[in-house]
This record gives sequence, C-alpha cells and structure tokens, in this order.
Amino acid sequence: MSAMLQPAASREFLSGNEAVARGAWEAGVEVAAAYPGTPSTEILETLAGLSGLYAEWSTNEKVALEVVLGASMTGRRALTAMKHVGLNVAADSLMTMGLVGVKAGLVIAVSDDVGFSSSQNEQDSRFWGRFVHLPVLEPADAAEAYAMTREAFALSERHQVPVLLRLTTRVSHVKRTVLTGAREAPDTSRHGYRKDAERWIITPNHVGKRIDLRAARDAALAQEAAASAWNRIEPGTDSRLSFIVSGPAWHVVREAYPDAPLLKLGFSHPLPLDAARRLAAMAGRVLVVEEVDPIVENELKAAGIAVHGKDVLPLRGEITVPVLEDAVARLEPAGAQPRSLPVKASVFPRPPTLCAGCSYMGVYFWLGRLKDAVVCGDIGCYTLGCGEPWNAIDSVISMGASLGVAHGMVKGFAGAAAAKPVLAVIGDSTFLHTGMPALANIAYQGGNVTVLLLDNRATAMTGGQDNPGTGRRLDGTEAPRLDFARLVEALGVRPERVRVVDPYQLPVFFKVLREEMKAPEPSVIITDRPCVMARDFERSRPLEVKEDLCNGCARCLDVGCPAITVSRRESQPRAGGAVVDLAWVRIERALCTGCDLCAKACARGAIVAA
Repeated sequence: MSAMLQPAASREFLSGNEAVARGAWEAGVEVAAAYPGTPSTEILETLAGLSGLYAEWSTNEKVALEVVLGASMTGRRALTAMKHVGLNVAADSLMTMGLVGVKAGLVIAVSDDVGFSSSQNEQDSRFWGRFVHLPVLEPADAAEAYAMTREAFALSERHQVPVLLRLTTRVSHVKRTVLTGAREAPDTSRHGYRKDAERWIITPNHVGKRIDLRAARDAALAQEAAASAWNRIEPGTDSRLSFIVSGPAWHVVREAYPDAPLLKLGFSHPLPLDAARRLAAMAGRVLVVEEVDPIVENELKAAGIAVHGKDVLPLRGEITVPVLEDAVARLEPAGAQPRSLPVKASVFPRPPTLCAGCSYMGVYFWLGRLKDAVVCGDIGCYTLGCGEPWNAIDSVISMGASLGVAHGMVKGFAGAAAAKPVLAVIGDSTFLHTGMPALANIAYQGGNVTVLLLDNRATAMTGGQDNPGTGRRLDGTEAPRLDFARLVEALGVRPERVRVVDPYQLPVFFKVLREEMKAPEPSVIITDRPCVMARDFERSRPLEVKEDLCNGCARCLDVGCPAITVSRRESQPRAGGAVVDLAWVRIERALCTGCDLCAKACARGAIVAA
C-alpha cells in the first residue's frame, strides 16, 4: 500500500504536491478538480488515490474552478490545482468568486514555475491575491504545504472566501518528512444548498453590496494575517541587515545568513505591515527576498518602509544562496566587490525531443519541408516541432492559441500578393481545453486555415492523463470517447474537409496535407495514433539498418527519432568541386517501437524489421 493511502497518523516522506493532497484529504475535502500542468499535476493524481472524495481531470482550469465552486455551494469542501498559466485561464470566474465568495472551504493550489523550466513564461500568482482580494498562503516546503492546506479550509470558511495556496516548483517537487494525521470527517451539517439570489447571481444591482462586504472581509483578513503564526519575526544577533522573505527562499536566507533577523511571511496577503515595521527597527537595512516580482517590496515602500529588493536581486528565476550572497554584496559600501556567481559547468547539450516512435514525427517530417507556408504551433509535446531537425513551427503563444493566431494571419494575408498558406497544429487535449471556440470561429468567419488535430489519446506532455478523447476517466473507469471528426463537423467544418489519416503513413499523410492546403475553405486533418507511452500503444518489431544498402544520405535522421544514432560520418567530393556530408546510422533496438517512419523515409530500403 502506498504511503499516501495510510489512513492514520504517521511520518511520511512527501513532495509538496503530495503534502497538499494529504492535507486536503485530512481536512475532509470531498470534491477535487484540476487540469494537469507541471509543476502542479501530482496534487490531483495523489488525491485520486485516496478514499472518500470525488476527483476529476476537467477539460480546462476554468471548468475545474467552476466545478469546485459548485461543490462548495452545496456544502462540500473542495480543492482545485493548476499551474500558474492555468490560473489565467480560470481568471474570469475567479474574479467573480472574489465577490460572491464560497460556502464550504475552497482552496486554489497554484504552482508557479519559477525559472520556467516547463512553461511558456514565468509568472507570479501572488498578484491574483491582490487583484481578486483573496488571502494568500505561501509554504516554504512540503511540511508547511501540508499544514497550510489543512488550515486553509478553515480560513476559507471563517471568511467565506477562496484561499490561494501559492506554491513554486521547488516546493511542489522537493520532498521532506511530514508528520501526517487522520482524516477529518466531513461536516454534514454544511451539506445542502440554499437559494440566495443576491449572493450567487452576480448582476449589477447585487454587485454594490458584495463589494461592500468584500471591503469588510479585507479588513478582517488583515487582522487575521497580522496575528497569524505563519507570519513570525525570527530575531538574530547580527543587526547589520535583516530580511523579509516568503516561500522557499526562507531556507536560502537561513542557510546564508543564520544570524540575521528576519520576518518570515507565510500568510503573505494581506501583508502584516506592523510586523514589517518592527523588523525594520531591528537593523539598519532590510532586504526583501521574494520570487519573482517585487510585490511585497512595493507594498512596503508604499507604506513608507525603506527596503531593498529587486534593486540588487534578479527579477527572474529562483533565489539561491550564491544569488542572495551576490545581492547582499551589492549593498556593501562603495568599492566593495560583489561576490562572483559560480560558473555553470559545460555539459554536452541534450535538447528535448520527441519519444522514439512518436506519431508527431511523421507530421513534422513534412511540415519542416513546407517552406512556402506558415505553421502556428501550440502547447504540448508537439511544441518540440520548433527544434531540430524539423524547425517546423513559426509561433507558440499559449494553450489553444494556434487556431486563433492562424485565423488572424489568414485575415492579415487577405489580398496580399505574398500571401502564404497558414496551418495550425493542436493536440487532442489542448483542443478540448481551449481550441474548440477558436475552430468554431474559423469555420464561422470562413478563415482558410488548415488545422492539424493531433489525436494521440492522452494529455501526453504532463504524463499521459486521460481526457474526454481517451475513453477513460481519472479513476480508470470507461467513459464515452469523444469522436473528433463528428465534433469538428459540429463546429462548422464541412464533412468533405475533415480527413482522418495515419501519421505513420508518410506518403498518404503528405498527399492529404497538400490537398487540404489547396482547399479554399477551413479544413481539419486528424491524425489518429496513440502516444507511445499510452496504454493503447502497441509496439512492433524493432528495425535495423542494412549497412550494405545504406548510402549515408541521412534522410532517416530528418524524421527526428532519438532511436536513430550516427555510427560514422564522412565527407565525399562530387563533380564540380561540391562536397557532400554523409552519415551512416544505426538504430537502438531497445528504444525502437517499430513505427516504420524511418523506413518509409529511406529511399533505398536500407531499414528493415530486425
């Protein structure tokens, strides 16, 4: 039995994400909904393995937030989890929730990808606490993530407001020992729904009252934050410099400057200004250490408290001990030299690539050759088509944006002499997330976009989670599998312009691609091969290279499969003084899935089944 399934008090070794799930479970959470996204994915995956609650992967973060709001309105404690960019998707409903509030406790766990190791941007979700008027809790590690999650539900119910639990990648993924407890029985006295039009129907005549109530709630939250044990002053013996710090950067400050006074912020919004003033009186200078934006710094300065912050600290990335020491050195008297940051070791570059046998490789094998077209990409594994050897994508903006951007480019090209064909690439899960409205708009407006809907039956980049296109739910039970061909027809694409093809059949796929690019109206090409990591994928016999037939043309390398490696290279002269670079290859049988893409790319029949 997994440690996370233990029902009684025990000592567990948990990541921050697992700790959030455990804390929510112990707090009696009954409904959880999320959309997968690194670094937050494991929160819901862990909750799904626990008893006594309903958990689902929703189609996007906005839907997930609305699901847990509905559960809260019926008296069930609820939690949603997402990465930072997911909170942007949920923002429309989130803004209204700041007015209507909640009934049963509701926690929004958002994990910021500080350093954008797996995201299209870096974002500071603490801004949402200020924007929406929500309390913000910032755990420094897994133990605090567990404890804060438990307490967040009670805080939410005391003030009838969602609580924003702000995590970062380091908190979400780093493990530590956590002392866990038993599950709290859900309070059935809260169960049920009472009609309250003035609260739950947010019309103009109701908003004014809700804003007044929100202002009163803000004042009450400020008092609670000022008295919260999560905000504490830690005295020190070295009064030359003190720190105000939140989140995992607290560990960095304590490691680098163990004797310095500091104010540790755990309940960071509303900001405990009186505590900050008391700390400022303890030392000559105060340095605010926060990831990523100067939110606390600016609020302190606005309150008349003199602090340093982003004038010496970086505006991006994680705060590490060397980074902090360099910043402190910059505060030394004129002439002092900042400490030099360690030089990163030079290692052999290993850019991310698609998995061996991935069906996307067949798509990008051809898209990389379309020099006369524009290809708008999207968020998912297929984003990797922007790199070598394909270099096939012209733009990547956000989830679902490929279709809207492509439509705009088509309208921008209208009547231009240098107009180019425009294609949009999107995956099945991303299409369900935010792509459907964009396709409906393309069909409605007559945008001549060729859409490549890559259905690999998984939310692949985040670990292969299920979605309405897989035929399974989060708990593994069977569900209706969405028919993408019928769906895109229902969104307005004519049946003649909906084509389902096997991306492993390179000549067939290229023929269909060319035909649809020539069509004078919107079209959708659906590729239908499961992800090589999905349970539906079936391996074939691995392939091998017949060296006596291989001429070193390296065309198979253009497929981009990591199972193909170069065994030797050489350059040979040709007539007219030209020099041709040749590469003889071999196939790693342990990686090969037998997809046959490289064999179809080989004009000499040198790649055969082993």
